Amino acid sequence: MRPATAAPRSVSGVTTGPGAFGALKIAPSVLSADFGALAEAVGEVSTTADWLHVDVMDGHFVPNLTIGPPVVASLRAHSGLYFDCHLMMTNPEKYLEAFRDAGADGCTVHVEIGGTEDLVDEMRRLGLRAGLAANPDTPFEAIEPHLGRVDLVLCMTVFPGFGGQSFMPEVMDKVRRVRRAVDAGRLPLDLEVDGGIDEETAPVAAGAGANVLVAGSAVFGHDHPWAAVQAIRRAAGGVIAGS
Repeated sequence: MRPATAAPRSVSGVTTGPGAFGALKIAPSVLSADFGALAEAVGEVSTTADWLHVDVMDGHFVPNLTIGPPVVASLRAHSGLYFDCHLMMTNPEKYLEAFRDAGADGCTVHVEIGGTEDLVDEMRRLGLRAGLAANPDTPFEAIEPHLGRVDLVLCMTVFPGFGGQSFMPEVMDKVRRVRRAVDAGRLPLDLEVDGGIDEETAPVAAGAGANVLVAGSAVFGHDHPWAAVQAIRRAAGGVIAGS
């Protein structure tokens, strides 16, 4: 049995939690936001987004460096959204507590780095929701043994490291396999995709079984980011409603 996860946080009177497992959620990625006005960018999607996706890159697991716990803590002072922190790192165990203390609600680590059971146990101990990510070329079989222990599986639909890449439709076979396993086992688990998500690709991902859609450039590259979130939700929701 999974232990209880952290309670929803309250910021400026606004309280949000992760929402029901399997429900459609749109998670704008701050990787594509204007880092010179990050709080303002997050504020523009705060009324339409479900989660805020925070991409953390260490320059080793992926060839890029992004933000760390201090920036998460700064954002937490301005937002009550659920913070979904994707740790693209070779040694996330050294930073899980720091991200928790900074305001992360859930952390996702990569199956490729190994030590998955210990990492999940540590996230549980810290009261974090536990997520497991897989790169596009990582097979379903690497994820399958852990499905009953995590709260979220993230199937990358681009190779991680940089925003603005094109969606890889061939990953949908893996997404479908995860969804079938989740449904067959009646597992309390969210299935997330990240990379190249927009109005056109959101229905493809949702049709394959994903229920958490991370969108970066399509949201923060739009003149009206809040409207972009709504448009992606409508596009994906139409597929889910008709399934």
